[in-house]
Amino acid sequence: MEDRRGTLSQVFFVLRKLGFAACLSLLAGLALAAERPAQLADSSRYLPSPDALIAQTLEAIRASRLDDALKEVDKVIAIRPDFKLAHLIKGDLLLARSKPLPTLGAAPVRGAEQPLSDLREEARLRLMRYLDQPGADLLPKNLLQLAADQKYVLLADASRARLYLFENVNGEPRLRRDYYLTIGRNGTDKRSEGDKRTPIGVYSLTGELPRDKLADLYGDGAFPLSYPNEWDQLQGRSGHGIWLHGTPSNTYNRAPRASDGCLVLTNPDLNELGQWVRPGTPIVITERVEWLERKAWGDYRQAMLDELAQWRSDWESRNAEQFLRHYSNGFLQGAGKTWAEGKRRNLSDKTWIRVALSDASLYLYRFDDEDLAVATFQQDYASDKFTDASRKRLYLRLEDKAWRIALEKTIDGEKRIAALTR
Repeated sequence: MEDRRGTLSQVFFVLRKLGFAACLSLLAGLALAAERPAQLADSSRYLPSPDALIAQTLEAIRASRLDDALKEVDKVIAIRPDFKLAHLIKGDLLLARSKPLPTLGAAPVRGAEQPLSDLREEARLRLMRYLDQPGADLLPKNLLQLAADQKYVLLADASRARLYLFENVNGEPRLRRDYYLTIGRNGTDKRSEGDKRTPIGVYSLTGELPRDKLADLYGDGAFPLSYPNEWDQLQGRSGHGIWLHGTPSNTYNRAPRASDGCLVLTNPDLNELGQWVRPGTPIVITERVEWLERKAWGDYRQAMLDELAQWRSDWESRNAEQFLRHYSNGFLQGAGKTWAEGKRRNLSDKTWIRVALSDASLYLYRFDDEDLAVATFQQDYASDKFTDASRKRLYLRLEDKAWRIALEKTIDGEKRIAALTR
C-alpha cells in the first residue's frame, strides 16, 4: 500500500513540477506502452490509436524538433479534432517556443468545453497508468476464480480510470488489455436513481445494443449491466440503465468523471473490446484494484475455497450448529428464528445428505467500507428424501475475520432461498 501511495504522490509531483519536455516525455512513454497489447491468438492486426500518434509528436519534442512536433500534432488533430488533450498539448507546444512551462496545461485551450481541470486529471490518470502498471507477476485479489464458461471477465478500477480485460486460463485471470475509462461525475457508490454515481459490485453484461438502436450519446454501441443485483436490492439501492458504452460521434473521449453513472470507453476501445466480451460476461467494479504476488493470491484463493468446502461439509454432517455458524448475524436476524428452526428440523430429519459444488467463480470487492465476496457455483444436492440441481450464488461478508454468508440465492430463477430448508 505504501508503494501505491508513493506512486500517486509521484504522479502529482510530475504534473506540478516537471518542465514541459519532461512531462510530455512521460506521456510519450504512456502512449507507447498503451500500444503494446498482450498477444491473443485470435487478435487481428493492431492499428495505432490517436495516443500512439501523439507519442510521435512527443518524440519530436524530446529531440527538440518543435516544428516537426507541431506538424505531427496537427496531423493528430486533423484525424481526431475532438481529442481535447491533443489541443492542450498543441497549446503548450506553441507557448513553449517562447518560454519554459511549469506544468501541463499552461496554455489555455480556446473554445474547449471540457474544463482544464478535467484535462489535467485525465493527464494525471494516464500518467499513473504508465508509472503504476501492475507487473506480469501480479494478480488481482478481486478475481480469485473464474468459472469454465467465463472466457473473459472485466475488472473496473474507478480510482485509476482503467478497465481491465482478463482471459480465463484454467480458472485464473490473465491480463490481456486495459482501457482508459470514464465513470459517474459524482464518483462511485450508487444508491438511488439520478445520483450520477457508478455502482460498486459484481455484475454481468445482460445484452448488446448496436449503434443503430441508440442515441448518438452512447457512441458505437452499449452493453447493459445487471444493476441492481441481488445485494443492491437487499440494501435498498435503486436506479437502472447502467451501461458500458461509447462516446458521441463528435467526442473522442470524456473526462474521468463525466457520465450519469455509466462506464464509458472511446469508440475504438469499445469496438475492440467487443471482439471478446458478450452478454453474460462478468464485470467487477471496485474503487481500487488490489494486486497480489502470485503466491499470496493463490493462498487467498485457497482459503476462500476451503471456506466454501467447509460449509458444504458441515451441511453434509447434518450438524445444525456447525452449519449455521457459516451465516452472518445479519442473515440470521433477517431470516428470523423460523428459518433457523426449520433448518435444524430439516437436517435432523435426513438420514444422509450429499452436496457437490462445481464450476465456481469467486470475486471480491469492497462495499460501504466492508469486504464482500461473491461465489457462484453449480450445486448438486441429494439426500434420502430429495434431490436437486441448481446454480447458486452466495454473498459473503467478512465478520470478525471470518467469512459469513449474508445472502443466498438460486440464479436459475429470481426466487430468494433464504427460507429453503432442504
